[in-house]
Amino acid sequence: MKPATALLAAASLALAGSVAARAAFFQPVAAVGAVNDDAVVEGMPRLLSQFGFFTDGAGQAPAARVTPYRLNTPLYSDGAEKLRFVYLPEGKRMEANGDGLIDFPVGTALIKTFAFGEGSKRRLIETRVLLHRESGWVALPYVWNAEQSDAALAIAGARMPVVTPAGEAISYRVPNKNQCKECHGLDDAVIPIGPKARNLSGEWLAANLGEVPAGADRLAVWEKRSAVGADAVARAYLDVNCAHCHRPGATASNSGLDLRWEQDDPHALGVMKRPVAAGRGAGGLLFDVVPGEPDQSILLHRMLSNDPGVAMPELGKSSIDREGTEAVRRWIEEMPR
Repeated sequence: MKPATALLAAASLALAGSVAARAAFFQPVAAVGAVNDDAVVEGMPRLLSQFGFFTDGAGQAPAARVTPYRLNTPLYSDGAEKLRFVYLPEGKRMEANGDGLIDFPVGTALIKTFAFGEGSKRRLIETRVLLHRESGWVALPYVWNAEQSDAALAIAGARMPVVTPAGEAISYRVPNKNQCKECHGLDDAVIPIGPKARNLSGEWLAANLGEVPAGADRLAVWEKRSAVGADAVARAYLDVNCAHCHRPGATASNSGLDLRWEQDDPHALGVMKRPVAAGRGAGGLLFDVVPGEPDQSILLHRMLSNDPGVAMPELGKSSIDREGTEAVRRWIEEMPR
Protein backbone atom coordinates (compact mmCIF):
# COMPACT_ATOMS: atom_id res chain seq x y z
CA MET A 1 0.00 0.00 0.00
CA LYS A 2 1.32 3.41 -0.97
CA PRO A 3 1.95 5.85 1.93
CA ALA A 4 -0.83 8.22 0.78
CA THR A 5 -3.32 5.37 0.47
CA ALA A 6 -2.41 4.04 3.91
CA LEU A 7 -2.86 7.50 5.40
CA LEU A 8 -6.30 7.83 3.76
CA ALA A 9 -7.34 4.40 5.05
CA ALA A 10 -6.22 5.27 8.56
CA ALA A 11 -8.12 8.55 8.42
CA SER A 12 -11.25 6.73 7.20
CA LEU A 13 -11.02 4.22 10.06
CA ALA A 14 -10.56 7.04 12.55
CA LEU A 15 -13.57 8.88 11.13
CA ALA A 16 -15.68 5.71 11.18
CA GLY A 17 -14.71 5.13 14.80
CA SER A 18 -15.58 8.69 15.67
CA VAL A 19 -18.99 8.40 14.00
CA ALA A 20 -19.66 5.13 15.79
CA ALA A 21 -18.68 6.66 19.11
CA ARG A 22 -20.91 9.66 18.50
CA ALA A 23 -23.79 7.41 17.44
CA ALA A 24 -23.45 5.48 20.68
CA PHE A 25 -23.34 8.71 22.63
CA PHE A 26 -26.31 10.31 20.92
CA GLN A 27 -28.96 7.76 21.81
CA PRO A 28 -32.60 8.84 21.36
CA VAL A 29 -32.71 11.33 24.21
CA ALA A 30 -35.40 13.95 23.79
CA ALA A 31 -34.36 17.50 23.17
CA VAL A 32 -34.64 19.72 26.22
CA GLY A 33 -38.23 20.86 26.61
CA ALA A 34 -39.67 18.38 24.08
CA VAL A 35 -41.15 14.96 24.80
CA ASN A 36 -39.85 12.04 22.73
CA ASP A 37 -43.08 10.82 21.10
CA ASP A 38 -41.31 7.78 19.61
CA ALA A 39 -40.39 6.59 23.10
CA VAL A 40 -43.99 6.97 24.26
CA VAL A 41 -45.47 4.81 21.49
CA GLU A 42 -42.87 2.03 21.19
CA GLY A 43 -39.99 0.31 22.97
CA MET A 44 -38.94 0.43 26.60
CA PRO A 45 -36.44 3.24 27.18
CA ARG A 46 -33.76 2.30 29.67
CA LEU A 47 -33.83 5.71 31.35
CA LEU A 48 -36.72 7.95 32.30
CA SER A 49 -34.89 10.94 30.85
CA GLN A 50 -35.17 9.42 27.38
CA PHE A 51 -38.88 10.28 27.37
CA GLY A 52 -38.12 13.96 27.94
CA PHE A 53 -41.08 14.42 30.31
CA PHE A 54 -39.12 16.83 32.52
CA THR A 55 -36.84 19.76 31.86
CA ASP A 56 -35.49 19.18 35.37
CA GLY A 57 -36.05 15.62 36.56
CA ALA A 58 -34.94 16.13 40.14
CA GLY A 59 -37.12 19.22 40.38
CA GLN A 60 -39.95 17.48 38.51
CA ALA A 61 -40.29 20.51 36.23
CA PRO A 62 -42.57 19.37 33.39
CA ALA A 63 -41.72 19.78 29.72
CA ALA A 64 -44.08 21.33 27.18
CA ARG A 65 -47.48 19.60 26.97
CA VAL A 66 -46.84 17.78 30.28
CA THR A 67 -49.55 18.97 32.68
CA PRO A 68 -49.60 18.35 36.45
CA TYR A 69 -52.77 17.22 38.14
CA ARG A 70 -53.90 16.00 41.54
CA LEU A 71 -56.69 13.74 42.76
CA ASN A 72 -59.25 14.82 45.34
CA THR A 73 -58.90 11.51 47.21
CA PRO A 74 -55.54 9.84 46.50
CA LEU A 75 -54.60 6.17 46.68
CA TYR A 76 -52.57 5.47 49.83
CA SER A 77 -48.97 4.44 49.14
CA ASP A 78 -47.28 4.45 52.54
CA GLY A 79 -47.78 8.19 52.75
CA ALA A 80 -45.59 8.90 49.73
CA GLU A 81 -45.87 12.32 48.14
CA LYS A 82 -47.10 11.80 44.59
CA LEU A 83 -46.43 14.08 41.69
CA ARG A 84 -48.81 13.35 38.83
CA PHE A 85 -48.61 14.51 35.23
CA VAL A 86 -50.35 13.81 31.95
CA TYR A 87 -48.64 14.25 28.57
CA LEU A 88 -50.68 14.69 25.39
CA PRO A 89 -49.07 14.68 21.95
CA GLU A 90 -49.41 17.69 19.70
CA GLY A 91 -52.86 18.03 18.14
CA LYS A 92 -54.52 15.49 20.47
CA ARG A 93 -56.93 16.06 23.32
CA MET A 94 -58.58 14.08 26.09
CA GLU A 95 -62.34 13.71 26.32
CA ALA A 96 -64.77 13.40 29.21
CA ASN A 97 -66.58 10.11 29.72
CA GLY A 98 -69.22 11.02 32.27
CA ASP A 99 -67.86 11.07 35.81
CA GLY A 100 -65.59 8.07 35.13
CA LEU A 101 -62.18 7.58 33.59
CA ILE A 102 -61.08 10.26 31.13
CA ASP A 103 -60.66 9.06 27.52
CA PHE A 104 -57.01 9.58 26.56
CA PRO A 105 -55.78 9.42 22.93
CA VAL A 106 -53.03 7.09 21.73
CA GLY A 107 -49.70 8.77 22.44
CA THR A 108 -50.75 9.86 25.95
CA ALA A 109 -48.45 9.26 28.92
CA LEU A 110 -49.56 9.29 32.55
CA ILE A 111 -46.58 9.92 34.82
CA LYS A 112 -46.50 9.50 38.60
CA THR A 113 -43.46 10.07 40.79
CA PHE A 114 -43.30 8.84 44.40
CA ALA A 115 -41.21 10.79 46.91
CA PHE A 116 -40.50 10.71 50.62
CA GLY A 117 -39.09 13.45 52.84
CA GLU A 118 -39.53 17.19 52.82
CA GLY A 119 -37.50 20.16 51.66
CA SER A 120 -33.82 19.40 51.07
CA LYS A 121 -34.38 15.87 52.43
CA ARG A 122 -36.98 14.94 49.82
CA ARG A 123 -35.92 11.92 47.77
CA LEU A 124 -37.55 10.74 44.56
CA ILE A 125 -38.00 6.98 44.85
CA GLU A 126 -39.72 5.84 41.68
CA THR A 127 -41.65 7.09 38.68
CA ARG A 128 -44.32 4.94 37.08
CA VAL A 129 -45.41 5.65 33.54
CA LEU A 130 -48.51 4.45 31.73
CA LEU A 131 -48.13 4.74 27.97
CA HIS A 132 -51.13 4.61 25.66
CA ARG A 133 -50.05 2.77 22.51
CA GLU A 134 -51.91 1.34 19.53
CA SER A 135 -51.84 -2.07 21.27
CA GLY A 136 -53.19 -0.66 24.55
CA TRP A 137 -51.74 0.75 27.77
CA VAL A 138 -48.24 -0.28 28.86
CA ALA A 139 -47.04 0.18 32.46
CA LEU A 140 -43.33 0.70 33.18
CA PRO A 141 -41.65 1.40 36.57
CA TYR A 142 -38.45 3.50 36.87
CA VAL A 143 -36.29 3.73 40.02
CA TRP A 144 -34.36 6.92 40.81
CA ASN A 145 -30.62 6.74 41.39
CA ALA A 146 -28.90 7.95 44.55
CA GLU A 147 -27.74 11.12 42.80
CA GLN A 148 -31.35 11.93 41.83
CA SER A 149 -30.12 12.65 38.31
CA ASP A 150 -32.22 10.03 36.50
CA ALA A 151 -34.34 6.91 36.97
CA ALA A 152 -33.66 3.51 35.42
CA LEU A 153 -36.19 1.00 34.11
CA ALA A 154 -36.91 -1.65 36.78
CA ILE A 155 -38.89 -4.39 35.04
CA ALA A 156 -38.39 -6.72 38.03
CA GLY A 157 -39.37 -4.05 40.56
CA ALA A 158 -37.30 -3.22 43.63
CA ARG A 159 -37.24 -2.96 47.40
CA MET A 160 -36.00 0.20 49.05
CA PRO A 161 -35.73 1.27 52.71
CA VAL A 162 -37.74 4.40 53.44
CA VAL A 163 -39.21 6.13 56.46
CA THR A 164 -42.86 7.07 56.08
CA PRO A 165 -44.21 10.49 57.11
CA ALA A 166 -45.55 8.71 60.22
CA GLY A 167 -41.95 7.82 61.17
CA GLU A 168 -42.25 4.12 60.35
CA ALA A 169 -39.24 2.45 58.72
CA ILE A 170 -40.43 0.12 55.97
CA SER A 171 -39.15 -1.87 53.02
CA TYR A 172 -40.89 0.07 50.26
CA ARG A 173 -41.85 -2.02 47.26
CA VAL A 174 -41.63 -0.80 43.68
CA PRO A 175 -43.96 -3.14 41.78
CA ASN A 176 -42.65 -5.18 38.91
CA LYS A 177 -44.18 -4.89 35.46
CA ASN A 178 -46.61 -7.78 36.03
CA GLN A 179 -47.71 -6.48 39.44
CA CYS A 180 -48.68 -3.23 37.74
CA LYS A 181 -51.28 -5.26 35.85
CA GLU A 182 -52.83 -6.58 39.05
CA CYS A 183 -54.12 -3.15 40.00
CA HIS A 184 -54.52 -1.79 36.47
CA GLY A 185 -56.12 -4.91 34.98
CA LEU A 186 -59.73 -4.91 33.84
CA ASP A 187 -61.22 -7.50 31.49
CA ASP A 188 -57.68 -8.67 30.56
CA ALA A 189 -56.56 -5.18 29.56
CA VAL A 190 -54.39 -2.61 31.33
CA ILE A 191 -56.16 0.68 32.05
CA PRO A 192 -55.46 3.81 34.12
CA ILE A 193 -57.24 3.84 37.48
CA GLY A 194 -56.67 7.33 38.86
CA PRO A 195 -57.81 10.16 36.61
CA LYS A 196 -61.59 9.91 36.80
CA ALA A 197 -63.68 13.04 36.41
CA ARG A 198 -65.39 12.46 39.75
CA ASN A 199 -61.98 12.57 41.46
CA LEU A 200 -60.62 15.64 39.64
CA SER A 201 -61.32 19.27 40.42
CA GLY A 202 -63.82 21.11 38.25
CA GLU A 203 -61.27 23.87 37.74
CA TRP A 204 -58.68 21.45 36.29
CA LEU A 205 -61.26 19.76 34.06
CA ALA A 206 -62.52 23.08 32.71
CA ALA A 207 -58.99 24.22 31.94
CA ASN A 208 -57.84 20.98 30.28
CA LEU A 209 -61.00 19.43 28.80
CA GLY A 210 -62.93 22.60 28.16
CA GLU A 211 -65.87 21.26 30.15
CA VAL A 212 -66.89 19.94 33.54
CA PRO A 213 -68.88 16.74 32.95
CA ALA A 214 -71.88 15.87 35.08
CA GLY A 215 -70.84 14.09 38.27
CA ALA A 216 -67.31 15.48 38.18
CA ASP A 217 -65.44 16.69 41.26
CA ARG A 218 -67.67 14.66 43.63
CA LEU A 219 -65.15 12.72 45.68
CA ALA A 220 -64.06 14.42 48.87
CA VAL A 221 -60.88 16.48 48.90
CA TRP A 222 -58.96 14.39 51.41
CA GLU A 223 -57.49 17.30 53.37
CA LYS A 224 -61.01 18.73 53.80
CA ARG A 225 -62.81 15.47 54.58
CA SER A 226 -63.79 16.59 58.10
CA ALA A 227 -66.42 18.81 56.47
CA VAL A 228 -67.93 15.86 54.57
CA GLY A 229 -70.18 13.08 55.84
CA ALA A 230 -68.69 9.75 56.88
CA ASP A 231 -70.45 7.85 54.09
CA ALA A 232 -69.08 10.10 51.34
CA VAL A 233 -65.53 10.05 52.72
CA ALA A 234 -65.39 6.27 53.17
CA ARG A 235 -67.03 5.52 49.83
CA ALA A 236 -64.52 7.80 48.09
CA TYR A 237 -61.67 6.05 49.90
CA LEU A 238 -62.91 2.58 48.96
CA ASP A 239 -63.49 3.61 45.36
CA VAL A 240 -59.94 4.91 45.01
CA ASN A 241 -58.05 2.36 47.13
CA CYS A 242 -59.98 -0.87 46.65
CA ALA A 243 -62.39 -0.78 43.71
CA HIS A 244 -59.75 -1.22 40.98
CA CYS A 245 -59.58 -4.87 42.18
CA HIS A 246 -62.97 -5.28 43.86
CA ARG A 247 -65.26 -4.72 40.89
CA PRO A 248 -66.65 -6.86 38.07
CA GLY A 249 -63.96 -7.80 35.54
CA ALA A 250 -61.03 -7.00 37.85
CA THR A 251 -58.55 -9.27 39.63
CA ALA A 252 -60.61 -9.67 42.84
CA SER A 253 -64.02 -9.86 41.21
CA ASN A 254 -64.48 -13.38 42.61
CA SER A 255 -64.76 -11.87 46.11
CA GLY A 256 -68.24 -10.69 45.19
CA LEU A 257 -67.43 -7.20 46.48
CA ASP A 258 -67.99 -4.19 44.30
CA LEU A 259 -66.58 -1.15 46.06
CA ARG A 260 -66.98 1.35 43.24
CA TRP A 261 -68.43 4.77 44.00
CA GLU A 262 -71.45 4.16 41.76
CA GLN A 263 -72.41 0.89 43.47
CA ASP A 264 -75.45 1.37 45.74
CA ASP A 265 -76.35 -2.25 46.57
CA PRO A 266 -75.44 -2.72 50.28
CA HIS A 267 -74.73 -6.43 49.79
CA ALA A 268 -72.28 -5.71 46.96
CA LEU A 269 -70.57 -3.25 49.31
CA GLY A 270 -70.16 -6.07 51.81
CA VAL A 271 -72.98 -5.25 54.24
CA MET A 272 -73.91 -8.53 55.99
CA LYS A 273 -72.20 -10.41 53.17
CA ARG A 274 -70.29 -13.56 54.00
CA PRO A 275 -66.80 -13.80 52.46
CA VAL A 276 -66.38 -16.09 49.47
CA ALA A 277 -62.88 -17.35 50.18
CA ALA A 278 -61.14 -15.13 52.73
CA GLY A 279 -59.68 -18.11 54.67
CA ARG A 280 -57.60 -16.98 57.62
CA GLY A 281 -57.92 -13.46 56.29
CA ALA A 282 -61.39 -13.34 57.83
CA GLY A 283 -59.89 -13.56 61.31
CA GLY A 284 -62.79 -15.69 62.49
CA LEU A 285 -65.30 -12.97 61.61
CA LEU A 286 -68.47 -13.79 59.70
CA PHE A 287 -69.33 -10.81 57.52
CA ASP A 288 -67.45 -8.29 55.39
CA VAL A 289 -69.28 -5.35 56.96
CA VAL A 290 -71.47 -5.45 60.07
CA PRO A 291 -73.44 -2.19 60.49
CA GLY A 292 -72.49 -0.41 63.70
CA GLU A 293 -69.78 -2.98 64.45
CA PRO A 294 -66.47 -2.04 62.80
CA ASP A 295 -64.51 -4.50 64.93
CA GLN A 296 -66.77 -7.31 63.70
CA SER A 297 -66.23 -6.37 60.05
CA ILE A 298 -63.75 -8.34 57.94
CA LEU A 299 -63.16 -5.38 55.63
CA LEU A 300 -61.72 -3.22 58.43
CA HIS A 301 -59.96 -6.20 60.05
CA ARG A 302 -57.95 -6.75 56.89
CA MET A 303 -57.21 -3.06 56.38
CA LEU A 304 -55.78 -2.93 59.92
CA SER A 305 -53.45 -5.88 59.35
CA ASN A 306 -49.85 -5.90 58.14
CA ASP A 307 -49.77 -9.70 57.85
CA PRO A 308 -49.04 -10.46 54.16
CA GLY A 309 -51.71 -13.19 54.14
CA VAL A 310 -54.35 -10.93 55.62
CA ALA A 311 -53.56 -7.30 54.78
CA MET A 312 -55.61 -5.39 52.26
CA PRO A 313 -54.83 -3.99 49.79
CA GLU A 314 -52.33 -6.73 48.96
CA LEU A 315 -50.16 -4.47 46.78
CA GLY A 316 -49.05 -0.87 46.82
CA LYS A 317 -48.38 -0.42 50.52
CA SER A 318 -46.32 -1.85 53.37
CA SER A 319 -47.87 0.12 56.23
CA ILE A 320 -51.35 0.63 57.64
CA ASP A 321 -53.21 3.72 56.51
CA ARG A 322 -54.40 5.11 59.85
CA GLU A 323 -56.43 7.92 58.30
CA GLY A 324 -58.09 5.63 55.76
CA THR A 325 -58.98 2.96 58.31
CA GLU A 326 -60.41 5.63 60.61
CA ALA A 327 -62.62 6.86 57.77
CA VAL A 328 -63.92 3.33 57.14
CA ARG A 329 -64.41 2.73 60.86
CA ARG A 330 -66.54 5.86 61.17
CA TRP A 331 -68.60 4.82 58.11
CA ILE A 332 -69.41 1.42 59.63
CA GLU A 333 -70.10 2.87 63.08
CA GLU A 334 -72.67 5.27 61.66
CA MET A 335 -74.52 2.64 59.61
CA PRO A 336 -78.04 1.97 60.90
CA ARG A 337 -78.18 -1.42 62.59
